[in-house]
Amino acid sequence: MAKILITGGAGFIGSHLCKQLINENHQVICLDNFYTGSIENIKDLLNNKNFELVEHDIIKYYDCNVNYIYNLACPASPPHYQNDPVKTIQTSILGIHNLLELAKRTGARLLQASTSEIYGDPKETPQKETYWGNVNPIGIRSCYDEGKRCAETMMMDYHRQYNTDIRIVRIFNTYGPNMALNDGRVVSNFIIQALENKNITIYGNGLQTRSFCYVDDLISGLIKMMNQDFIGPVNLGNPSERTILNLAKLILSLTNSKSQIIYKPLPKDDPIQRKPDISLAKEKLNWTPTIDINEGLNKTIEYFKQIL
Repeated sequence: MAKILITGGAGFIGSHLCKQLINENHQVICLDNFYTGSIENIKDLLNNKNFELVEHDIIKYYDCNVNYIYNLACPASPPHYQNDPVKTIQTSILGIHNLLELAKRTGARLLQASTSEIYGDPKETPQKETYWGNVNPIGIRSCYDEGKRCAETMMMDYHRQYNTDIRIVRIFNTYGPNMALNDGRVVSNFIIQALENKNITIYGNGLQTRSFCYVDDLISGLIKMMNQDFIGPVNLGNPSERTILNLAKLILSLTNSKSQIIYKPLPKDDPIQRKPDISLAKEKLNWTPTIDINEGLNKTIEYFKQIL
């Protein structure tokens, strides 16, 4: 039994990670300020003797004695991270500094949930970990993109300077149950609009691509990464690439919706292409996603049917 701190543990991905680690008989401290997380996501764990919930913002130092730390604390959808951009970049930079100080003091291993957004609007595809990216440092998405890039820098500098035990994963588009109704990401937007028979809103011409990974596959990758000697960074995502228009049509079909597709202007700095190269994850972690998009979307649709 290990003692594990999960920041952002009441969020979409964090809540799934909490449940999996509790199922593996670990002790879990779930830290969340509930900016985007929800008590509903973890309510089934609240009476578990191995689970502790702490309401806290990682911009302020938090002290505890743990063996492992997963840092998932940061709003990840554009509407949320652009709502308070200063808070977003503080969460990435001040937050990771506080967690690195904790890891340095306790000797805990710290895994940073980074993002495919560090690649920006990529000029090469698929994106490999060796690609340095194409990021606008002063754009409306920069609070998130550059915050995550700086967090990776600080992780590596603590590792080189203090020998801090670190792991870095770059998460590509992930979806599944526990996504918030107001999440603002494309999968949840499309499913909610389809279930309510409202217009499905596509930004741009819909030919931009994304690669969608079901949350259970991602959780498997995160845990595998934490338990390997390899520090990363490593891409975790599903390399099955599809257009946004294709995704919309698929969700319309799976929901038998009467919704119509409408088009609106593409937001500034929105990346045109996202496709992970997961060769490194296959080699180092023996990891590859296994859940088909149809299976994953059906599970996600059922979740939203229950909460709408």
